Amino acid sequence: MSKYLIKSLGTGIAGTAMMTLSSALMSLEGQEFREPSHLAALISRLVPVLSGEGKKLAGWAAHFSMGMAFSFVYVTLWERRMVRPTLKNALVMGLISGIIGIGIWKTTFWFHPLSPIMNYRRFYLQRIPAHLCFAIFATIGYLLTKKYFKNTHLKPVVRQGALKQNKL
Repeated sequence: MSKYLIKSLGTGIAGTAMMTLSSALMSLEGQEFREPSHLAALISRLVPVLSGEGKKLAGWAAHFSMGMAFSFVYVTLWERRMVRPTLKNALVMGLISGIIGIGIWKTTFWFHPLSPIMNYRRFYLQRIPAHLCFAIFATIGYLLTKKYFKNTHLKPVVRQGALKQNKL
């Protein structure tokens, strides 16, 4: 597995997990903000034959897939040194991602034949802090995976005489 893919996985898992936690905490105020729950509901309305567990699994898979897509973009920007992985840049990227997230959700609800009845304005506004959380923890996840690779310089083990015998 490439370092790039591992960095994207570390970034995506960290960002998506903490974003989901923040959305769950914000849901304690009354409105459901948890992304996997909304996605599971949307999927279940399109594919009602799925079991309850299948709907939940599909919601989580869709949510983490989007998190991985965002993290892939983040890692690309960081690896190509177009943006530095700093807190300030994480906040800017989170704000931009939140706006993009609002667009994705609006489009999803617009085209879905059975969109939920809810306070859309409040839901869309919650996308901004959720994506700020995503971006901050994605940045932390990236820096940790980058540090891991920097500190684990695995050197190949060469048996004595192997080079002379063309066994490597």
